[in-house]
Amino acid sequence: MNNNETAFLRLVNIMDDLREKCPWDKKQTIHTLRQLTIEETYELADAITDSDWKGIKEELGDMLLHIVFYAKIGAEQNQFSLDEVINGVCEKLIFRHPHIYSDTKVADDEEVKKNWEKLKLKEGKTSVLGGVPKSLPATVKAMRLQEKAKQVGFEWENKDHVWEKVEEEIGELKTAISNLQQAENKDIPLKAALQQDVEDEMGDVFFSLINFARFLQVDAENALERTNKKFIDRFTKMETEALKEGKNLHDLNLEEMDAIWNRVKKENR
Repeated sequence: MNNNETAFLRLVNIMDDLREKCPWDKKQTIHTLRQLTIEETYELADAITDSDWKGIKEELGDMLLHIVFYAKIGAEQNQFSLDEVINGVCEKLIFRHPHIYSDTKVADDEEVKKNWEKLKLKEGKTSVLGGVPKSLPATVKAMRLQEKAKQVGFEWENKDHVWEKVEEEIGELKTAISNLQQAENKDIPLKAALQQDVEDEMGDVFFSLINFARFLQVDAENALERTNKKFIDRFTKMETEALKEGKNLHDLNLEEMDAIWNRVKKENR
């Protein structure tokens, strides 16, 4: 056996031991593991966002453990075995890569993706949009929906057209906000409906901006997360700077906080 085979078999044997001898591991089910798996996935995503290779290696190990764990439970329940899981994905990859394992010709990666979606429909999928998990974060889901729609030609011609759509949606959002403001003194049901219009139009703006990011080859989810991290870093530094001056942010007005914020921003650059 090569190193990969030896290491994988070692993990499988350890999982067998833990499932038999450890009280915590014996108690776990697919349902109790679900939330832990979600957490591990986000920890891997964080490491990737930070380009933390040491963290990526560690989190991949945790994800691999979860895969082996689920397969162990599946075997115990007479549902599937680990080798069925592995062979299943192998067969899927071979079927979906006829340009490698058959005589299909492709020009580029875009054609590969189009063929991929066609083959998925042959597997029994009823919609091109099928396979996008309902529980995906909204930003990631929007990216996946747009990418899948693209594979059947439902796509803007260029980024300028997409930006025109962004501006159109912003205009509709402004109109919805104006309508809501004009209804301030009117009946509650009308205001509730207009508030829903604002939310709907805001969603359209987000969706079109994500589409524009895709045309710029920018990962919208990662871009927003990088901004979140940047905001956290600058805000906590602003708190620290205020404390150095013997003050709490609650004691400062917006102008004073803004001055510290700009100073921190300049230092970061």
